[in-house]
Amino acid sequence: MGGMGVEIERDLGIRRPFPSRRMAQAEGGSLSQVRAQVGASHGITDLAQKLRFYDRWASGYDQDVAALQYRAPNLAVDCLTQALPGPPQAALILDVACGTGLVAAELQARGFLQLHGVDGSSGMLEQARARGLYQRLSLCTLGQEPLPSPEGTYDAVLMVGALSDGQVPCSSIPELLRVTKPGGLVCLTTRTNPSNLQYKEALEAALDELEQAREWERLVAWPVDRWELATTELEAGPGTSDSGGFISGIVYLYRKRQVAPVEAGRPSAQPLTGL
Repeated sequence: MGGMGVEIERDLGIRRPFPSRRMAQAEGGSLSQVRAQVGASHGITDLAQKLRFYDRWASGYDQDVAALQYRAPNLAVDCLTQALPGPPQAALILDVACGTGLVAAELQARGFLQLHGVDGSSGMLEQARARGLYQRLSLCTLGQEPLPSPEGTYDAVLMVGALSDGQVPCSSIPELLRVTKPGGLVCLTTRTNPSNLQYKEALEAALDELEQAREWERLVAWPVDRWELATTELEAGPGTSDSGGFISGIVYLYRKRQVAPVEAGRPSAQPLTGL
């Protein structure tokens, strides 16, 4: 399934209309104010500073990203749902960098019931807790500390909107794999606009390294043109006017490899004796 184009939207059954610009402005502040706020978050590369920013932003976050028609939670959960082998209500899901719980809302709408979340911002976790959709929420800054779960806990792990400079480092990707069950799914997203391309290149190198090591296999790499409205012309880069002012992004989906079974008839190793 890797290398799919944007036509995958039809294949995955994503038929939601885009909210109107007028509706988006009504849900958040003025579009210019929202762009300034979201653009500021994209520009912070120091982790401690970014977490403080998110703590202050938490109460208005949902309205602001709605004004920019931010689609990543919807797209990621649709992609995961299509690939999940069993019923959603039976799957235990970890939402990493869960923020206010936008991904959890999308998961619940598709029948997922067992949700855990972690985030590095206490303010964001407070908003997520108010939704009442998670069975467990933990304060955890991935990249600074391990995830608070044993190895092989989750049927699927998602990290949506946190893979960029100043957020989750690429070196933390193996930690997501650690807490995923063998055969489980890992769904990731990142922006692919010019200001995030250097990070994306490093991310894809980390993803490819794990695939070459046979730790997981790529199922989907889904480029999306209409990811969210650009906050500035610099962030947008050339050609954005052709896509209605949207920047682009990408959804990745991987499956953790099963533990290789012992070959039938192969003799087991015996301790050396008589030395």
